[in-house]
Formats: sequence, structure tokens, C-alpha cells
Amino acid sequence: MPAEHIRRWESGALAHGASDPFGQGPLPWLRGADLYFDDEGRIMPWYVDAGALPAARRSPEQQPPPVLGRPRNADDVDRQIKGYALGAADLGGALDLRVSVNPPQEFTVDVYRIGHYAGAGARKVAASPRVSGLVQPAPLVAGRTVSCHHWWMSWRLQIPSHWSPGAYVAVLTTADHRFRSHIPFTVRAAAAARTPVDGYAADLLLLLPDVTWQAYNLYPEDGHSGASLYHAWNAKGELLGESEAATTVSFDRPYAGAGLPLHIGHAYDFIRWAERYGYDLAYANATDLHAGRIDPTRYRGLVFPGHDEYWSVPMRRAVERARDAGTSLVFLSANTMYWQVDLSPAPSGQPDRLLTCTKRQGGPAASMRWRDLGSPEQQLMGIQYDGRVPEPVPMVVRNTGHWIWEGTGLRDEEELPGLVAGESDRYFPRVGLPEHNERVLLAHSPYRDAKGVARHQETSLYRAPSGAWVFASGTFAWSPALDRPGHTDERIQRATANLLDRICKVH
Repeated sequence: MPAEHIRRWESGALAHGASDPFGQGPLPWLRGADLYFDDEGRIMPWYVDAGALPAARRSPEQQPPPVLGRPRNADDVDRQIKGYALGAADLGGALDLRVSVNPPQEFTVDVYRIGHYAGAGARKVAASPRVSGLVQPAPLVAGRTVSCHHWWMSWRLQIPSHWSPGAYVAVLTTADHRFRSHIPFTVRAAAAARTPVDGYAADLLLLLPDVTWQAYNLYPEDGHSGASLYHAWNAKGELLGESEAATTVSFDRPYAGAGLPLHIGHAYDFIRWAERYGYDLAYANATDLHAGRIDPTRYRGLVFPGHDEYWSVPMRRAVERARDAGTSLVFLSANTMYWQVDLSPAPSGQPDRLLTCTKRQGGPAASMRWRDLGSPEQQLMGIQYDGRVPEPVPMVVRNTGHWIWEGTGLRDEEELPGLVAGESDRYFPRVGLPEHNERVLLAHSPYRDAKGVARHQETSLYRAPSGAWVFASGTFAWSPALDRPGHTDERIQRATANLLDRICKVH
């Protein structure tokens, strides 16, 4: 196998560079003036300049370590250190980390909470002692389904009840300080700890799209056994497409490459921005919504911060019920709710650990698109997926007299550079709309697809008869515009604040 192909697998390029122009975004706990080694072995500056966080304001864990000995991200070929855990836990509960270390050696776990934190992007909240590491058994492969559910538990993270609910990352580092990997997870407020205010557990419930994250997960990205709902390998180490990809993938495995999902940066962008301005947030995963572990009607609004392409029937029904009960919905990306999926138990019996979607296998008759199954996504969101955007283009705004654009200074037909990127949604005139008392399209942005065909993107807002607002940005670029260095746009920040303030009854 050519060496350049091996390097692509080791770098996570296939899993993490395929369809998202914004990628994972900056790893916030690594921000600062220090250098790191990229996947070609070159010394490179990190994402944010030294001035982003003055030295006098850095806590000890934010001080940059020396360049020499800086850990590199583990890969899926040698699997120097890889791990996974359940995607969420409650305050006061525990999270079991299952970690494989090759060659066997001790390792440490540093736990970070994602947030603004004066520009740092995350705060270190816990650290393990040195933990004994071993080489776990090879992943089990059944057809195209890869699972590590048979790995031994390596370390248990006790989650204190005084922690804040949120998005967390466990950073695994080998004792020789040569390699690192990551395990993202969510901390929910325990049911007994929730004290509703005016009938609401919190103003906004942030739902992290772990179902979609797993659909894209190609672990192990080794040219041999890894598979996602998009790709798989043949015996020659060639990457196969959707027609021969997995139809069932397991949650019980690490994420490919650095151990972070493909689209996780979108969620982190929103979280940093929203916590900076003090929005009252609760946290959960899409799998929690599916399993009924949360009641979405107990929040003023549900926020879907990133690419959220794969939805089960229970997920959609729960969100529809919430909207009809008056809970607003905020979709900050594009291509949401495109595929219908099923979740089933793992071989161990643990529920909702296998994700199944037949996608295009078997021809058009086997399509699992919501629109082909009689429930177009537009009937919930007001717009729906139209196509990929080869290169970022301006968002062309409309109806700037609407309250959502208040304070932005925008005028009709004004352009916001680069705000239509990745994938786009639009209104389909021949598809039914949801019931609404009012509706407005806030942008109409022309672009050409990869074949040169003229298309357009649209941003939508409608008000349901229940009084709930339903917003859909129709672009991948909205969340990065909130708090991604090099991509922020004050007008998008203000429009988002106008929307959330309205939902949270600030006006």
C-alpha cells in the first residue's frame, strides 16, 4: 500500500475531511502560543495566537507545555491509545472509560468542560492518577459492523454533583507523553436535581448529535476493517462507497483519528458563544431524546447546534410534540433529519447501542430518507436539504425589517461573505409546509453545485400555532460564525441573540 495512503489513514483525513469545511474546529484546551506536530511531522503553530489569553490570566493547566515531547494524536493503524465510553452520564453518576494502549503502558486522563472561559474555550476539571494500560482485544467485526463492546473497563470517572451539566472531553495521554486521544461525553443534570422555574427545567436544551457523529465514524480507519454508513474497505485496502458501506454501526467503539467526531466543532462553537453570554442551558444527546430520558416540553427551546442528519422515529415524534406544546426549535446547521434510522440493543443487551440505516443499499426502493417515507423534513423545519456547496459563497439576506435582524444594520440583498458553506437547505414549493401563524424566509443565496447547476440556499423562520418559533439556518456556516476564530460574524451573533432572547422571553 502506498505510503501516502497510510498517512491519510493515520491522520484521520478520510473520516475528518470529507464533507465539512469547518472540520472539528480548534481543540479548545490546546489554544495558546505553543506549537504542535502536525500529521506530517512538521512543527506548526496552533489555532489561536498567544495574545488570545494573556499569561497573567492563565490557570496552571492552561500554561503551554514545552514543544519537545508534545503528544501527537494517536492513529487507527498502530492504535497507540484509543478509548470510548457511553456518550452521557448524570451529575452524581459515573462514566466507565474503556481504553486500549499499544504498547502497554500507563496513561492519564484529563477531563475538560467546553465553554467560553475568558476565551480559553475549555476548563480542566479533573485528572486521573496514572492508570495501567493494556492492549485490548481486536475489534469484533460482523459483516461491516465493528464493535469494541468486549473491551475491559479501564478507569471509572466519578462525576461530582457540583459539576455543571455540559459537553466534556476526556483527553487520554500515554505515560511517555508521546500520544493522545479523546473521548467526548455529555453530563446531564440528574432528574432529582432539576428544579423547574416557571414550569421549565431550563430555558434551552442543547442536543448534541451523537447519532449523526456515529454514522460518520469510520473507526478503525486502518484500510482494513473500519466502516461507517458512508465507507468501508475492501481486501485491497480500497475505500468503498455508500452502496457497500455498513448498514449497522456500533456506538461501542472509539471515534476514528484523534477520537473526536467529524462535526463536533459546530456544537463547540455554539456552546462557547452561548455560555459567554449567560444563556440558561441544559445538555443532552440525541440518544437521550430517542430513549425518552428527557422531556423536551420542559424547556422553552431546543437547540440543535451542528450537523444532525440522522433521526429515529422517536426523536422526531418527541420534537414534534414539543413544538406543538409551545417549545421552540433552533436548527443551526443544514441537512438535518435527512435519514431515518433505528436504534437497537448491543449483543450485551444494553439498549440503543447499534445504529441501523439501509440508506441506498438495494436501490431507490430501499431509501430511508424521511421525504421518501412520506414525512419530508420541511414539514417540521420549514425548509429541507438541497445539496452540497463546493465553495463558500455569501448569504444574501432578505426581510431585514424582521425582528431577528434588528441591530445588525443589514439591508435587503446585502451579502454576508462565506455564510453559505458545506451543505444547504431551501424551501421546496411542492412539499407541504408545517402549520404556521406566520412565516418568513430570511435569506435567498444563489450558488452553483459541483456540476455547475444553479441552486440557492434559504434561511427560514416560522411560528407554530402553539406559539413556538422554529428557525432553520440552512447552512453549515451559522454555528462557526458565532465563535470560530477566523469565521465569526457580529451580525449572525446578533441575529442569534435576537432569536434566543425572544424564545427565552427576554423581550
